[in-house]
Amino acid sequence: MHVGLGAAAAAASVASATRAELSGDQTRTTFLLELTAGVTAEIFTLANPYRVIVDLPDVAFRLPDSTGQNGGGLVRTFRYGLFAERKARVVLDTNGPVRIERAAMTAAPKGTGVTFSFDMVTTAPESFGMGTGADKVAEELKKDAPPSDAAGAAKPKRPGKPVIMIDPGHGGIDGGAVSATSKVLEKDVVLAVAKELGRQLAATGRYDVRMTRASDVFISLDQRLSLSLKHGVDLFISLHADTLPEHNVAQTIRGATVYTLSERASDEQARRMAEKENASDLVAGLSSAESGDDEVTGILIDLMKRETANFSSDFSNALIRKLKQSAALSPVPQRAAAFKVLKQTHAPSVLIELGYLSHPEDEKLLNTPAWQKKMAGSITGAVDSYFAKRTAGSPAP
Repeated sequence: MHVGLGAAAAAASVASATRAELSGDQTRTTFLLELTAGVTAEIFTLANPYRVIVDLPDVAFRLPDSTGQNGGGLVRTFRYGLFAERKARVVLDTNGPVRIERAAMTAAPKGTGVTFSFDMVTTAPESFGMGTGADKVAEELKKDAPPSDAAGAAKPKRPGKPVIMIDPGHGGIDGGAVSATSKVLEKDVVLAVAKELGRQLAATGRYDVRMTRASDVFISLDQRLSLSLKHGVDLFISLHADTLPEHNVAQTIRGATVYTLSERASDEQARRMAEKENASDLVAGLSSAESGDDEVTGILIDLMKRETANFSSDFSNALIRKLKQSAALSPVPQRAAAFKVLKQTHAPSVLIELGYLSHPEDEKLLNTPAWQKKMAGSITGAVDSYFAKRTAGSPAP
């Protein structure tokens, strides 16, 4: 369903969203978004879980930080942000299947800006099916998915500087974890550390540094894998800063943790963490369908997977040695689980939980430029150590 005010209004400069609210009850709920200019909006629904998706052009959200955290009527919560370059998205999590009625974009009563609104009403699961956007999202996933023969699809290695890809987790509409007191967003913390790490690595002159994202934009897990393949990276480093849900545990556990890939999680906490991170596409309004990246077969690929797993473990060891010199480590600092973003046959990869936003001390440090610089320095030191041993022809550290 498309809603707009016509080409002239839609072609105006970037619009800002200044207010968003829900009203109604458990049978009919209205979503309202006030904009400074008219745009063309596309609304569709998705199942597993039930969601309503609103796609907008390049809209800047000027909303209070708590907007969307408390739902109402048929909506549990909603979130918003950039879904791709020059494309914004709002995702509403609903309590069950709904259908859209009476969508409209009208001039604001006081003559400044526009009001975009639509009604959601309950419907039966059988009539909802997979939602009106199922085919659209399937196409998005297919477009972003890395080739199934991941080993053969990687860019050929060439002599020269090792290519390192830094992957700041989450972004855009997917804010990631939120700290308890200061409401710091994980996506902002990891982007700041990623930029500092990229600066330090580039300053050595020894590496070709790439980033999966360099701004506050959503990048799907498949896109992150595809970028790694496209650039033929030699090392993939994903950065995160999560929270622990249990209050008693959250107040006591802090420090950095390094994860490597394993189909069988090293422990229950690692399994839950991977499950949470692997659901980030759902948060942004993508389908839960897997893209088939696990369907890699053949002796050559199996050997390559084993080799990259060994190198990933080597780099994890180097990281722990450097990190413990300058930062707190979690009680079990090396773990493994089936993180989708680490499923790469062509490159060693690790996921670093920089700390826990659920712990008061980590929360304070994670948002401090001096600490971010120090952490980036430790990771840079580990990269140097790892590649020094690799290029010397001896086993990686």
